[in-house]
Amino acid sequence: MGAGMYIKRVDGPRQVTLPDGSILTRADLPAPDTARWVARRKAVVVRAVSHGLISQAEALERYGLSEEEFDLWKRAVERHGEVGLRVTQIQKYRQL
Repeated sequence: MGAGMYIKRVDGPRQVTLPDGSILTRADLPAPDTARWVARRKAVVVRAVSHGLISQAEALERYGLSEEEFDLWKRAVERHGEVGLRVTQIQKYRQL
């Protein structure tokens, strides 16, 4: 096989519809080599997993996350929405 990129066949849906009616597709996922995890990107990953676009295992592998880290993101989204993922906000919530 050549050194070029090849497309891995993906399991699961190509897109999912979120409760607000918006559509999330694999193209909306952050790049696997994302370095700057802004709140919006974390929220996209959490939503992709919670709505079945990708599995949690795939998300952890794709982004090099630990389960603990992903759980933190997930809890922040569930409790506070995207704003809960802003780093300064997380510091604030941790003190509660």
